[in-house]
Amino acid sequence: MPIVQQGAINTTALIVPDLYVQIVPPQNLVLNGVPTNIVGVVGTASWGPVGQPVIVSTMADYNASFGPVVARQFDMGTHVATAVQQGAQDFRCVRVTDGSDTAAQSSPTGSTVTFTAICTGSLGNSITVTLQPGSRAATWQLLVGLPGNRPELYDNISGTGATFWTNLATAVNTGQGPQRGPSRLIAVNAGGATVSPTGFTLTLGTTVAGTDGTAAVSASQLIGQDGSIRTGLYALRGQGCGIGLVADASDPTKWSIQASFGLQEGVYMILTGPPGDTIQNAISVKHAAGLDSYAVKLMFGDWIWWSDQTNATVRLVSPQGFVAGRLSNLSPEQSSLNKPLYGVVGSQHFGTPNSSLNTAYSVADISALLSAGIDLICNPQPAGSFWGVRGGRNSSSNVTINGDNYTRLTNYIAATLAAGMGLYVGRVINAGLLRQIRATLLSFLQNMLNQGLLGTVTNALPFSVICDASNNPASRTGLGYVQADIQVQYQAINEIFLINLEGGQTVSVSTQTLPTGQPA
Repeated sequence: MPIVQQGAINTTALIVPDLYVQIVPPQNLVLNGVPTNIVGVVGTASWGPVGQPVIVSTMADYNASFGPVVARQFDMGTHVATAVQQGAQDFRCVRVTDGSDTAAQSSPTGSTVTFTAICTGSLGNSITVTLQPGSRAATWQLLVGLPGNRPELYDNISGTGATFWTNLATAVNTGQGPQRGPSRLIAVNAGGATVSPTGFTLTLGTTVAGTDGTAAVSASQLIGQDGSIRTGLYALRGQGCGIGLVADASDPTKWSIQASFGLQEGVYMILTGPPGDTIQNAISVKHAAGLDSYAVKLMFGDWIWWSDQTNATVRLVSPQGFVAGRLSNLSPEQSSLNKPLYGVVGSQHFGTPNSSLNTAYSVADISALLSAGIDLICNPQPAGSFWGVRGGRNSSSNVTINGDNYTRLTNYIAATLAAGMGLYVGRVINAGLLRQIRATLLSFLQNMLNQGLLGTVTNALPFSVICDASNNPASRTGLGYVQADIQVQYQAINEIFLINLEGGQTVSVSTQTLPTGQPA
């Protein structure tokens, strides 16, 4: 009584009399949408791996992986912090340096043993290493600490002379079993030491100081290289980011590169102009840069005054983190238009609450920027006196695709299909396969409709899928091609709300039916 998977045997060539049980998998594949809330952030930091995407969820995660927020240009933590304030909870962070970064290092007095921070950066200068008697007799323990991180304890290290230092290095570098793995803070080199161990406490950075390598960082380093070893922005390839930003990269010569990356990866890139920009200059620079793509959202260079709790100061920061965080906390069919932003103290144009400058944008100002494909953060908004994104636009000049919702919903649908429909490749082409493909696509689109991601004002079906003999003739399927044609109507965003009011003592009011329960 063989039990086999469907397709594993030729059912037309069985000879031996027996019972054959075939396991038939579900015929209709169900697509689950990909996440749209992952924010990719590229910038500098005072700790952490360089050029490697790291998953971060909260500021506590960020601090453990990259150190605290630093009040300087290109700081990655600043943008993560402002995005977290808008509700963002899923990041892929890539640290960038100028190549001059060093790892903190120290040695005990009179010893050739070296303790080196596992990552480069100035935060490594805060790591402390303490050698003290172990829990068992004639043993030692090493305690490694860094503020904000859980202490690491390597206990019961035995031996004398060179054997002890070798055992110590092995314990720290490879771990002491499943409950005490390799150190995430330091690496130890025994250095051929033969002296007997004595207790000590030292702080890393006395031999070689840890440095961040940020002095010469520019937009070029932040963009990085797209080779066998990817750096900077290109390290975000394949990370599933729905939104991305290169911290404070206001260099217009790098805008088209980010647009190209956004199109390739399905990432909505958030760009910014330089701080203190003027409307006329912003429009001229955008046109000169040749930026006209739905893949990017260009924010006007009116930077935001933000209360930096880590450094106890109110400082000027790029609008990128605010916008990226707000978008990540919205469903992809939504627009950033008229949604509150949190943590904004003021802007360069508007001023701060305590300043004498409180200048709102005029209708002409906003019109000029939005017409040029440049969005902005300002106060007030149509819904009231709060800070928010004023346009909800991307940088495209095509009015049919220049909304946040177009970029994010298109990327969402395309990424979901790319992630799930590949299971049909390699299948035999017949009518059953075409029906299954169509059923899968219709099921996914129907789920979007049921959840409100799609819809129409007339309640008509906003999508269609064709995958049958009409678009798959034998001349194509005979060559191995299968084609599915999908049309999806997106929901528009209410940008222009017009209310016609006719009032006066001579107005003739038409009879109308009042809602149930109200007096006539």
